[in-house]
Amino acid sequence: MLVRALRLFRTAAPASRLCPCATGRTQHYCSPAKTISVRDALTSLDTGSNIRIRGWLRSVRSQKNHLFLHVSDGSSLQPLQVVANSDINTRGLTFGCAVDVTGSLEKSPSQKQRVELQAQHVEVVGECNPVDFPFKIKERHSLEYIRQFPHLRCRTNSFSSLLRIRSEATAAIHSYFRDNGFVQIHTPIITSNDCEGAGELFQVEPSGNEHSLDKENPHFFSVPAYLTVSGQLHLEVMAGAFPAVYTFGPTFRAENSQSRRHLAEFYMVEAEISFIESLEDLMKVMEDLFKTSTEHLLSQCAEDMGLFHKFISPGQREKVDLMLKSSFNVISYTEAIDILSRNSEKFTFKTEWGCDLQTEHEKFLVKHCGNVPVFVTDYPYDLKPFYARDNQDQPQHTAAAVDLLVPGVGELCGGSLREERLELLKTRLARAGLEDTYAWYLQLRQFGSVPHGGFGMGFERYLQCVLGVNNIKDTIPFARSSRSCLL
Repeated sequence: MLVRALRLFRTAAPASRLCPCATGRTQHYCSPAKTISVRDALTSLDTGSNIRIRGWLRSVRSQKNHLFLHVSDGSSLQPLQVVANSDINTRGLTFGCAVDVTGSLEKSPSQKQRVELQAQHVEVVGECNPVDFPFKIKERHSLEYIRQFPHLRCRTNSFSSLLRIRSEATAAIHSYFRDNGFVQIHTPIITSNDCEGAGELFQVEPSGNEHSLDKENPHFFSVPAYLTVSGQLHLEVMAGAFPAVYTFGPTFRAENSQSRRHLAEFYMVEAEISFIESLEDLMKVMEDLFKTSTEHLLSQCAEDMGLFHKFISPGQREKVDLMLKSSFNVISYTEAIDILSRNSEKFTFKTEWGCDLQTEHEKFLVKHCGNVPVFVTDYPYDLKPFYARDNQDQPQHTAAAVDLLVPGVGELCGGSLREERLELLKTRLARAGLEDTYAWYLQLRQFGSVPHGGFGMGFERYLQCVLGVNNIKDTIPFARSSRSCLL
């Protein structure tokens, strides 16, 4: 495609822009144009400086003597206004095109922005046909609409804000763990373990047949291997050498669901803490992580968070503020079932002791508790995986497990104390026929084992909660779900 250089020249540069020692026929500028981001330009105090901005046009407006361009480069929600003479060639300057602009950063006479860029040179780097472009300059597109264009939706205000929030939330979570003495562990994506025991796994094998020559063992890794559903078991290994560890990475569930709550690929924040002996200690970390990360987002991403809270989920900011200023509620599973049973006519799924809580139950419990997050503790032993610690509280028989339920989402975090008692763990694994498979896990209890516990938090569900986004597919750059893998 033809690249057009659209130039705006003044008859003479202001004297102040020339080096005072310039002599003869050669003139030198005091400083060459420095390439900076739109965000840095908007906050710069160095007016009069010669700068260069590269980005995409969000709007083009022509007046009698001036042309006004709004340029965004993804560094901030607010674009930078560029002012050029109206006699420049405007062909190619359209909504969505990529531009390279050089000029002088000056104080703006308008109340709407503090500074503006007075252009000396404008170059169209990449053209954009506004007729074919699926996003229109004066239309506000819904998240549902832009979801059709996973390769282009990052060009919209809403999704670019989402990506900046997601990036800052990632940094906030890493910062929380670092500041609290956790060691980050890169747990494997390919594993031979099914941590959850749910069987919803993606098996990993080469696509060709060249690795299947061994008829006795056709597996590439010699054993069946899968995409990880959780890094927990690998964190438990590391918790034998470090008092606090965490991981933050992609996980995979082959769940045949196309609901607004499920993804086949998503990110999990998981932590494991040694020398911890109560669910209360574990819940404190979960609550602190949620509140610290959210406060960071409200402080560092105020504009982007404001866009969601104003235009996408009005009223969500008040809900977030309530969550931050309130202590999270704590109820036992038995108490939760009592509450649900008194309102059983409102539910599709049964609400008797021993049943797993469904989304409708979780959301009801949160509303019942004043729309403040609630920890549900001590689930029936048979509902939880083999590693959950036995409370030994017959006849009910519960496990030291906890889920954190939050408004609008339901379950956000799940955790438990781990069964550190070797004989109890052996008995449970033997009953499930897994004693040989998890022989290595039993060895962890033989060599310097300590009481420990941990939890996992779904990152995309966290974003849903703080932003008020209804569909989880609108919280991740490229959504993967049953029957959908675009790009």
